[in-house]
Amino acid sequence: MDVILLERVAKLGQMGERVRVKDGFARNFLLPRGKALRATEANAKKFETQRVQLEARNLELKAEAAKVAEGLDGQSFTMIRQAGESGQLYGSVSSRDIAEAITAGGFSVARSQIALRSPIKGIGLHEVPVELHPEVESKVTINVARSPEEAERQAKGEEVLAREETSMDELGLEVGAALADFEGDISR
Repeated sequence: MDVILLERVAKLGQMGERVRVKDGFARNFLLPRGKALRATEANAKKFETQRVQLEARNLELKAEAAKVAEGLDGQSFTMIRQAGESGQLYGSVSSRDIAEAITAGGFSVARSQIALRSPIKGIGLHEVPVELHPEVESKVTINVARSPEEAERQAKGEEVLAREETSMDELGLEVGAALADFEGDISR
């Protein structure tokens, strides 16, 4: 289906461009959200009459998003979650959780603006992009920890996970002992 974009859409095109998209994408996303019009002669004329207003609205929204991005960029938000000794979370941190934490921090952000590629499943510091406008992106740091004290230590750069270090010699002895036990079991 051919559509005329009413605003910039990432990986698709700029405002006013006529692009071909899959029918389902147009019907289920672009058209209902007011991001595009079907590419007909009547809609092309309608777009041209409204172009100045649409561009002005886009500039206002972009300026507003840029102001929010100035304050939001580089901010850190702490999330306390239960996790195992290895740092694996019992559950995960989703875009909804991040949006709620940022909103609680005094910034107005929708869940759809969090550009999390996959849920966060481990403790540590995670950098997450926030797309405030199609042309304005900000990055925040999500500090996922088991306790507020641990979050403070992580923020300072300390390693909070105690990793068991085993040398190759020790590992070789452990494997050799296990093989000896196994061979002893077989010979019986």
